Amino acid sequence: MNQFFEFFPILLFFLTYKFYDIYVATGVVIAATLVQVVYSWFRHKTIGVMQWITLALVIVMGSATIYLHDEQFIKWKLSIVEWLFGLVFLGSQFIGKKPVVERMLSGSLTLPAVIWKRLNLMWAIFFIGVGFINVYVMYNYTTDDWVTFKTFGVPGLMIMFILVQMALIYKHIPETKE
Repeated sequence: MNQFFEFFPILLFFLTYKFYDIYVATGVVIAATLVQVVYSWFRHKTIGVMQWITLALVIVMGSATIYLHDEQFIKWKLSIVEWLFGLVFLGSQFIGKKPVVERMLSGSLTLPAVIWKRLNLMWAIFFIGVGFINVYVMYNYTTDDWVTFKTFGVPGLMIMFILVQMALIYKHIPETKE
């Protein structure tokens, strides 16, 4: 259920776009993201830094899209968010005691420090790469294609990437003795 809620604004954006246009869909994604953040606050009494950044970018880029009637703003939001994620992961390689991926997963996994760093760097490269793929798609394909890429392509890339990560992690998980 939690994963569905994470994709709630994207799915509403996609469905609204299919029935209306990019501008109505942009208004819906702004509202849905705001609802998502408010729900997170009431449910968990906390809102993550990246959730705040995503909300701010959705509001700013989405409002610019609607106000200026220029779809490029909402298209750029995806790249900016991906690049910010990538920079945060990359920066954590050098700042702090643990990289971001280790902070997120160390409660459920025990891995050597070098593997945490490698995984973290892979995530940084992945996010930055998706940002550049988005730029390519937005300038070389139709808006219909871009909406489909954003809705299904990016999550598909994420699933494939996670499977690769799992294969790498699996090789380094210590065997448990029964």
